[in-house]
This record gives sequence, C-alpha cells and structure tokens, in this order.
Amino acid sequence: QELTVAWDARHAVVAAADLEKRLAGDAVDITLPGRRPVLGAAHPVSRMIDELSEIFALLGFETAFGPEIETSYYNFDQLNIPSDHPARDVWDTIHIDLPGEIVLRTHTSPMQARIMEKSGPPVRVVVPGRVYRYEAQDASHEWMFHQLEGLAVDRNITMADLKGTLAELARQLFGSERRIRVRCDFFPFVEPGVDFAVDCAICGGKGCRVCKGSGWLEMGGAGMVHPNVLRAVGYDPDQVSGFAFGLGIERLVMMRSGVDDLRAFAANDLRFLRQFASAV
Repeated sequence: QELTVAWDARHAVVAAADLEKRLAGDAVDITLPGRRPVLGAAHPVSRMIDELSEIFALLGFETAFGPEIETSYYNFDQLNIPSDHPARDVWDTIHIDLPGEIVLRTHTSPMQARIMEKSGPPVRVVVPGRVYRYEAQDASHEWMFHQLEGLAVDRNITMADLKGTLAELARQLFGSERRIRVRCDFFPFVEPGVDFAVDCAICGGKGCRVCKGSGWLEMGGAGMVHPNVLRAVGYDPDQVSGFAFGLGIERLVMMRSGVDDLRAFAANDLRFLRQFASAV
C-alpha cells in the first residue's frame, strides 16, 4: 500500500510536469506575424495549354475538349483507319475492353469527327487534352502525354494556310530566331501529310539526346484533311477543304524552358515544378 501510494504521488507529479511542458511548447505568441500560406501554381503543361488557346484564339480558333475514353469508331474508323488498316498497329493503343471497341484515345484527332458531325463549315477549332499510348518511355516519349489538335475546314483552304498557321505559332512561342522544318510524312487521316519540327533550342541544333542527335525536335504531324474523313461526316470534299495538325504540348514546354527530359513533367517533383511557379 505504501509503495502504491508513493507511485501514484510520483506519477501525478511527472504527469503534471509533462503537461506543463507540452502546453508551454504549444503556446502561440500572438505578437508574431502570421505565416504566409503556401500557394500552388498552375502546372507548366496547363500553362502551355492556356497560352496555346490564347494564341489560336487570336488566329480565329475556338478551344474545345473531348473524352479521354473513346470508341474505336471515332479513334480510328472516322479517321480513315478501318479495322484492317495496317496503320492501326502503329498507334500502340491501350484497350479498355477485350473486343477493342473502347480505348484510351491515342490522339486528340477523334474530336475532328465529333466536331464536324455537329456543325457545318467553316470550322476552326483546337482541342487540347491527354492521350495514351502503350510505348517505351525515354527523354522525349511518355505513355501518357498531352496533345493539341487543330482543325480548320472552309472553302479554298490550302497547304499554304497550314504552313502559315504553324509558322506563326512557332514565332509566338519561340521567337523569330527559331527555324522551322516541314517534311512529307504519312498519316491516314490527312493527304498530303507532313511532320512539323523546330530546331532544338536545347542544343541549338547541334544534336543532343533530346533531339536524338538530329538537331530538330518534332512538334507533331499535320496535313490536309483526307477527303474520306470529310465524306464520313457529311462534308463534300469538292466544295470544302481543310487542314489538321497535332502538337505535343510537353515538347513545346521543353523547347521553351530548356528541359531535357519529358518525363520530368509527370514526376511530381515539387523542386522541379516550383521553378515554373516562380516565373508567374
């Protein structure tokens, strides 16, 4: 009993001392200035999407958005890529269901058909958004990335209009010192098709791991809308023509900021992202 009484008395003293210590540590000095709250900032990719939307708005394009989970009908069939087309194999598609009718969109091009089905010409629209491809990752490739689709359909639109639009985009983003390259390429939904590249700002065109030693960084594909795509949505290719292009948004940010690895934008490293926030 004496031991128990002594234990209880000592325990009360120690508990009281511990409580006083914690209360003293938790005390708030109301004379101190308040802590500045930590504010977030837009992701560099989101900021680039906003900037691109503003640039194209000045060129007469509106901005639209579409679903990331698509049907094969819009992702392939309406873009002149039927089920037996060999080009269908190169898109590295991520399928949602076994028959392959529902997919994660491989490009933002499905919105071409969706928009033209709902409205007649003239059409001038850009569509930013995420796209998904089952492919190897490296300094300039990701399995999930962002594209900006552009579409213009009207009477008497030519390849010169496409080149002028892309050239103006490059000037607005990178300045007049950047060089532009347009080369022939194949895409099932355009004819003729081209790829659009800008000389690598990271190495100054000398060659590096980002541009794979070529001195050029491909921004995306483009071309004149294929007549089959126009017919599929009820347009008459004898009366109207159009151009379309798809740009890699992360690659544009890389070129603007000198980042040499595209994967950094999805790594969520706050030390990396804060460098863009400080520029706001």
